[in-house]
Amino acid sequence: MQLCCIYRFHLISLQRKTKEMFKTQSLIFAYNDQTSFRFPDIDLPAGEDLLILGESGIGKTTLLHLMAGLLRPKAGSVELMKTNLNELPAGKLDRFRGRHIGLVFQRPHFVHALSLQENLALVQYLAGKRQDSNKIKEVLNRLGIGHKLSEKPYRLSQGEQQRAAIALAVVNNPQLILADEPTSSLDDKNCARVAALLKEQASATDAQLIIITHDQRLKEQFQYRLEL
Repeated sequence: MQLCCIYRFHLISLQRKTKEMFKTQSLIFAYNDQTSFRFPDIDLPAGEDLLILGESGIGKTTLLHLMAGLLRPKAGSVELMKTNLNELPAGKLDRFRGRHIGLVFQRPHFVHALSLQENLALVQYLAGKRQDSNKIKEVLNRLGIGHKLSEKPYRLSQGEQQRAAIALAVVNNPQLILADEPTSSLDDKNCARVAALLKEQASATDAQLIIITHDQRLKEQFQYRLEL
């Protein structure tokens, strides 16, 4: 018998206000024949942010990876800018993700042999965009770490690394920013600061922000949320 884990989320006041820009529909993902996950539909209007709350171990990161096109669902669809990610071949999907989706992981991913500027230039290159040093400086200055341009990531403090991770996610002006547990290891002050930075950067580039977390402290900072 197949074990099917079905999540029941309560959608709080998520209503269309503008033309929809990101949505998922009937998403199902299976790791094997015994375990599958069925996720709720999301219909997020342009310019809105969403907080998805749930306890550890219930598939939140799987959902984020599906929304980013890092995993392909067994059934269902993920649509951004009227493009169905699941219909794109691997190469086009990688290019689309690089141009239109910014990812903030719980632990920042850097090439530690490169400077912060070189890491951001690499993100631009991998997205097929022109390497723009002025854009890199603008993003880092906006995040308050412009003076760390030439530093190697391992020489940055934890807080600076978090800001640098946000810079990696927003340097290409994505339409969607996805953040996986960005505040779980932070104290209350830095939790609020990182959440504010993410919302600020999303607003600055007119991107949509989706944070997936078990951190209940973020609850009051988001008008629209899904809860397990």
